[in-house]
Amino acid sequence: MLISRAIRFLTIVGCLAVPSLSLGSGAAFAQTPEPEPEPETEIEPIVPDGSLPVDEDTEDLRPLAQGDRVLSITHGQQLMEEAQTAVSNENYGLAAQKLQEARQVFNQLSNLYQDLLNSFTGVDSRIADGLRQQAFETTQLRDEASYQLALVHRAQNQPDLSVPLLIQIIQSQQPTRDLGQRAYRQLFELGFVDSPYPRTQPAEPTSTAPSSTLSN
Repeated sequence: MLISRAIRFLTIVGCLAVPSLSLGSGAAFAQTPEPEPEPETEIEPIVPDGSLPVDEDTEDLRPLAQGDRVLSITHGQQLMEEAQTAVSNENYGLAAQKLQEARQVFNQLSNLYQDLLNSFTGVDSRIADGLRQQAFETTQLRDEASYQLALVHRAQNQPDLSVPLLIQIIQSQQPTRDLGQRAYRQLFELGFVDSPYPRTQPAEPTSTAPSSTLSN
């Protein structure tokens, strides 16, 4: 009997001790402080090369704005001047080469500006107007180079090379404009077409020699 009572007493004491330990562990866990969150670090945006703002009042230092690049109006005009010098020296072979190079430069510029114009039409009117003007200017220069090249071929007694150039000018300029009329008059004088245009023709035929200036 005494042994049974002793075992029962120890069992009761053990049951009472376990919840006490559990409560103590829970209290200790509840008192452990949580780590404070680290402050967020702001990352400054990195400005990529070439995207810095450009001050319109300062000198334009952009590469293609310098005028010494192949893909520029200045380069095409320089080729035209070299062709004029060759014509003055009656070096028509060199003149044809320079005019062909100038024509290619102006044609590429015209196509590129026209492509950009198509993209910005209806998006930004100010940019579109500027691109339209650039496309027009380079088209005029291309057609003038083509006309001078046609005259060089005629001076070389190669009218078959002049005809395609003259027709391209008429398609670009239209027959009602001055350069278009001059191109058609060349076709008439070469015998490629039979009817003159405009109906009232000048007393003197157009020159068969390339001009020494861009305006002729």
